Amino acid sequence: MHFADLGLSDELLKAVSEAGYDTPTPIQAQAIPPVLMMKDIIGIAQTGTGKTASFVLPMIDILAHGRARALMPRSLILEPTRELAAQVAENFEKYGKYHKLSMALLIGGVQMGDQVKALERGVDVLIATPGRLMDLFQRGKILLNGCSMLVIDEADRMLDMGFIPDIEEICTKLPSQRQTLLFSATMPAPIKKLADRFLSNPKSIEVARPATASTNITQRLVRVDSRKKRDALRAMLDAEDVTSAVIFCNRKTTVRELNKSLQRYGYRSGEIHGDIDQSSRIAELERFREGTVNILVASDVAARGLDIKGVSHVFNFDAPWHPDDYVHRIGRTGRAGAKGVAYTFVTAEDAEAIDNIQKLIGQTIEVIGAPAAAPEEPREERPRPEKPKKDRREEKRREDRPEPRATPPRSAAPAPRPRRHEPQDDGPDDGWNGPVPEFLSVGFS
Repeated sequence: MHFADLGLSDELLKAVSEAGYDTPTPIQAQAIPPVLMMKDIIGIAQTGTGKTASFVLPMIDILAHGRARALMPRSLILEPTRELAAQVAENFEKYGKYHKLSMALLIGGVQMGDQVKALERGVDVLIATPGRLMDLFQRGKILLNGCSMLVIDEADRMLDMGFIPDIEEICTKLPSQRQTLLFSATMPAPIKKLADRFLSNPKSIEVARPATASTNITQRLVRVDSRKKRDALRAMLDAEDVTSAVIFCNRKTTVRELNKSLQRYGYRSGEIHGDIDQSSRIAELERFREGTVNILVASDVAARGLDIKGVSHVFNFDAPWHPDDYVHRIGRTGRAGAKGVAYTFVTAEDAEAIDNIQKLIGQTIEVIGAPAAAPEEPREERPRPEKPKKDRREEKRREDRPEPRATPPRSAAPAPRPRRHEPQDDGPDDGWNGPVPEFLSVGFS
């Protein structure tokens, strides 16, 4: 089957062909025709199977006819994270370049003013995270009663992040007569309840068993001492043929500390987590895509949906707390038919989490021992990232300063010298030469 067999317009087919695609993935082949027929959809597919294009492509053709009105978007796509929202926006720009559709990205971490101006001009496609959307709605900056198409993407991730109440409220603000598409990697009970409430006679599409890992990914558990994780990681980075790697940690503080440690040892690493502002996160991802850094230390904000080609390895520095997150983390490698390797560091405290992961994916993961530890001191021979010019100038100024005088040994300590601004001692004090205060003449018995 080819994209031309799915009923898409010639302009859209031209854009897809120029993007280098000819054959649709299973989720795309099954989802695009019913979406074009204006049916509600529940799509369940593992990460990396092309879910985004399965709703972006038909939406472009459906929205090609019509006109946007101020503050009233014609369609709405809800994403759990800023990175996923930005990636969907990139897909619309890539595939919709021969259509005159307007688009707005409504996410936190950036200035609200530009987003409001875009809404005031009118948009055909609004891509938003639930928090920022609800904020603008409560301020009266957006109206949802003109939205005829809703996409809820990564619904199970929305559940994990606590967005389901917001999504339910958003759905009540939309017209009852609308088309709703729900995509998820898994279908837990709360998501099933959400679908039953807000979707009308949906067509269910499932192209893989929920929460299955790609067969292109070699998975291994690495038993390590919790105090020697960094040593083991450096040893594996040196021993493995790592072209680019994503290292996942459970806490933002661990992300920051591990990235600093890797940089001290000369690795070209960067970091991404929820405390970094949006522009910096996008810039860091771009550096990783371009190869300026080849190691990305990340929290779970990078675990879902981010399509970065050429990731050879995934390291779970911390075993994930939720088994679903394991599937999404390792899904950053082995994409588009490529081979990948995923290592998960396991300590004695992780036994329950690993059992839950193996139950979820339905397989036993091979266990290996930790490699020989890397040396404790940072090695000088590894090329280090170039310092900014400002830092180099400061370093040069420090080098140009005169050496401090040697401190004499304690046994030969010189006699204390008088301070420069203190008067010299002119001899014995002859006493007070002014009038004597009365209280000094009082005797004590």
